[in-house]
Amino acid sequence: MTIPINIKRSVLFAGLAVLLLGTGCKKFLDVNQDPNNLSNAQPAQQLPTVQAGIGVVVGDDLYPFGNIWSQYFTQSAIASQYKTIDQYLQTNNDFNYMWGHIYQTALVNDQLMIANTIGNPGLIQYQAIGYVLKAYTLQLATDAFGDVPSSEALQGSVNKNPAYDAQQVVYDSIFYYIGKAKALMNPADPSAPGSDDLIFNGDMGSWIAFANTLELRAYLRLTQVDPATAEAGVKALYATNPTFLTVDAEMTYTSTGGNQNPFYIKAVSLGKTVNLAASSTVVSQFERNSDPRQWALFEKVKPADDTITDLVQGTYAQNTNKVTSKPAPLVGGDPQNAASALAPVILIGAAESKFLQAEAVARGWATGSASSLFTAGINASFATDGIPDSAANYISSAPDAVFPAALSDQIKAIITQKYYAMCGSQGFEAWNEWRRTSYPTFLVLSAANGGRGVPLRFLYPQSELTGNLSYPGTVPETTPVWWDK
Repeated sequence: MTIPINIKRSVLFAGLAVLLLGTGCKKFLDVNQDPNNLSNAQPAQQLPTVQAGIGVVVGDDLYPFGNIWSQYFTQSAIASQYKTIDQYLQTNNDFNYMWGHIYQTALVNDQLMIANTIGNPGLIQYQAIGYVLKAYTLQLATDAFGDVPSSEALQGSVNKNPAYDAQQVVYDSIFYYIGKAKALMNPADPSAPGSDDLIFNGDMGSWIAFANTLELRAYLRLTQVDPATAEAGVKALYATNPTFLTVDAEMTYTSTGGNQNPFYIKAVSLGKTVNLAASSTVVSQFERNSDPRQWALFEKVKPADDTITDLVQGTYAQNTNKVTSKPAPLVGGDPQNAASALAPVILIGAAESKFLQAEAVARGWATGSASSLFTAGINASFATDGIPDSAANYISSAPDAVFPAALSDQIKAIITQKYYAMCGSQGFEAWNEWRRTSYPTFLVLSAANGGRGVPLRFLYPQSELTGNLSYPGTVPETTPVWWDK
């Protein structure tokens, strides 16, 4: 029996509170309130709640959709939890919890934190982090759903029926909040957060790099719909001599109760059933390139075997009882291996940062060497996967590691390598990039598609249909979002 996607998710809210206990934020317990409604809490208590909420969105809510639609994983033939995702069959109810985590857990508490810092010079860096996290989370929301509440949202009881803003307007606000954040960020500020910052431990230089990388990602998202704005924005960004991420911006977890990787927590609550299998789509490309990353990202069925046993996307019904390779603990996909509890949730990867820069240079919008940045992205991916010493041989021999001469081929090569780098850890972002660029070109229709095409957006949640008088009506999943041309 398939358990609905939105069942047994309340454990994650409890996990947010417990998570903070394992990260040096014991003062969180001093607030005798719902951890998802910290209106009177201090920013030092609100910040980890916001970050933990974002970790749940990226590391659990978006995890099965992104990784299955990007064809890193497919539904296991010996389980059933994610059949509807492989079938491209969505319902509005599938997204109630995701929407709540985005708005109520992350954005509302983030806005409260920002409000609690205004006028207090000792909390300026919390405010700066709040603005960039607001930009990051709004991008998650609008890239997933298209038009979303933004300008009238996050006002609490003032407006319980916020209007939906056009995606272009939401993107304008993303750039606005990034600008506000960077104007406030100061690495020399002694009052910057410490251990209550679960991502960078209060290192404001890293937050500046995060903001710049997020801004570059957002501008490049516009390459097909508004290339003039994308070009101008990238050039203006580079005119500031920006720093970009050189390490993964990630949430890390521990093995103690409630502090684990959020997808692992959910899988444990579902009886530790392994619902995901290695997809033939990505494994065939790893094999074609003799790519050793496959061994880091997927488990062998038998340790002595030198193969990954994969499943053609969506063929679970034709392969009943076939035992296939599971996602490795590195990406949190094997609930039967306790090491999955430690898998980080990557918000923006170091490899992604390099590939974004490579694309900006390849398009002629930034200075530097696109080829060198392309290679640096591959090296960063191998480092994230724990096999940095294997990168040199791959770069010298793999067909897809060759950097071509023509611009169109360069963009294809960059996005394809970004796709490999995001396997299992950034599936949602890989799906975004496929929608933007149509790369990689080797994705296939799921065999379980039932005549439906790959979804181009999420459906609005049922909770909005019944709870927001400004609900704009259901938009079919076959309708592209604004920037998807």
